[in-house]
Amino acid sequence: MSSHHSRSLRSLRSLRGLLLASSLTLAIAPAVAADVTPDRLINADREPQNWLMNHRTYDAQRYSPLDKINKTNVRDLKLAYAVAIGGTSPNENLESTPLAEDGFLYVVDQWGVLYKIDVRSGDVGRIVWRMDPGQEKVPLANRGAALWGNFVITVANYPARMIATNKETGKVAWEANLADGQVDLQLTAAPLPVKDKIIIGAAGGDRGVRDFIAALDAATGKVVWRKYVIPAPGEPGSETWKDKNNAWQTGGGAMWVTGSYDPASDQVLWGTGNPVPMFDPYYRPGDNLYTNSLISWDPDTGRMNWYHQYTPGDMWDYDAAGTHILIDGQVAGQPRKLVTHSGRNGFLYTFDRANGQTLLAKPYVETINWTRGIDQKTGLPVDYDPNRDIQVYSGGQNMTLADRTKKLCPSMSGGNNFWSASYSPKTKLLYIPSASSCNEVSLDPSLSNKAGDWKGATFRHIERNESDIIVADPFTGEVKKRVHSVYPNNSAALATAGGLMFTGLTDGTFIAYDDTTLEPLWKINVGTGFNAPPMTFETGGKQYVAILSGLSPIARRRHQFTPELREMRNQTMLFVFGL
Repeated sequence: MSSHHSRSLRSLRSLRGLLLASSLTLAIAPAVAADVTPDRLINADREPQNWLMNHRTYDAQRYSPLDKINKTNVRDLKLAYAVAIGGTSPNENLESTPLAEDGFLYVVDQWGVLYKIDVRSGDVGRIVWRMDPGQEKVPLANRGAALWGNFVITVANYPARMIATNKETGKVAWEANLADGQVDLQLTAAPLPVKDKIIIGAAGGDRGVRDFIAALDAATGKVVWRKYVIPAPGEPGSETWKDKNNAWQTGGGAMWVTGSYDPASDQVLWGTGNPVPMFDPYYRPGDNLYTNSLISWDPDTGRMNWYHQYTPGDMWDYDAAGTHILIDGQVAGQPRKLVTHSGRNGFLYTFDRANGQTLLAKPYVETINWTRGIDQKTGLPVDYDPNRDIQVYSGGQNMTLADRTKKLCPSMSGGNNFWSASYSPKTKLLYIPSASSCNEVSLDPSLSNKAGDWKGATFRHIERNESDIIVADPFTGEVKKRVHSVYPNNSAALATAGGLMFTGLTDGTFIAYDDTTLEPLWKINVGTGFNAPPMTFETGGKQYVAILSGLSPIARRRHQFTPELREMRNQTMLFVFGL
């Protein structure tokens, strides 16, 4: 045998050994997830197995293309596993939407603690790591996380912060303090990643905060721009604050539910909350821009493109912070790019998202007495008077010093609230979770600038809190169906390609409806109530549906007129269901 041939054999054996060692190393090493790039987020529908953003896609439709769980087999759905989350307080409140990427879930609890959970086995959820930001245990909400690059982006409070955590190691990569000198400023919405930035809206408005929307550099956490909802004196819109109390400094306008983004027109659409004090317009006369508004923002500069104010001079906490859903479709036979919103004030609005032009505004709540209707061209209440500093509207609900107590219909909760609606491109219908009760408010100006309160009134629930699932056509405003429940729905709607619509109730019922007939096809009661939205994902070739439990103190107080729920216990869990 020649020496050349021997060297060739040795080389071949070495190569085989190297390849074998490499393959063993690959088999032993954990899989490293790919970066979540802007392209992946824009094209989230290409990854139906994942749930990469708070609303799954930028259009906020909360619709999943997964269909392995469907009308024909949903009756066989059962609990696959459950994972205990939080548990440090009996008053914990879980409102976040789990994110899913390639067999791992990312969940945030009330205290901003981030969990990475391995769910690849399909029969158990194992916590891989936890990141605890050390937030004070002050009762707040936390509505979830965002994925960008190799980071999981979350928020925490006291002080209000945004935090980037390495999704492989659980180690904090950067942290940005956004408190802006305002002690009570809070961050409760899930962040929205847009290109190379993370967009966040500030909350805490009802505690006398001047709220804002801000963009941070996703790689470093540096604030790129910050724009306030309430204009300072001399800025456009400041003329709508006609008080002598410097109310602009404490005027609210909280942005506490995650907005949407239209990549084609490069605009972020985000709803703003009520003016503060929330029930006393005499403290802050005027329309109070830019509260109770839908605002279109340029994500690169923070420039305001356009806005629509739903309820000028609001005195009923009918804020517009809830989701604004982007839909492409036809209105009156013309193709339109739309944005639709089921308002807390009881009306369903659809706008042209290029410029905010009102296309329709129709009632979806059965009992509305604050206005006689909405002008179909302006989107403003028909009884709005631009010459009044204090609006009267219908005269049926406005509190005065001479007539302080009024019955609010819908109640201050709405209508739809933070429990997001869902849109199915298959049925071309909206599924709107809605409160169906009224409540009572009594004007009390002594509470209008009370530290930590800023309500300007007292309020109370006066009847059993119940709810509806309302199916509506966003192109015509027509209500197609209404399904009533004797328990509140503080969850959200999830529509799927399997012809299903999932939602949860505060009595602990999780239910799947036929998305056409609204016939209930499956349900389970887990004994602890839901405030969080359901979501769905796929791993190992199987589809699962997940939801977090844990009611807020507000939700539990609403059970006072529901005797059978007064003693229900509160547990914070992640429930995952599969076939």
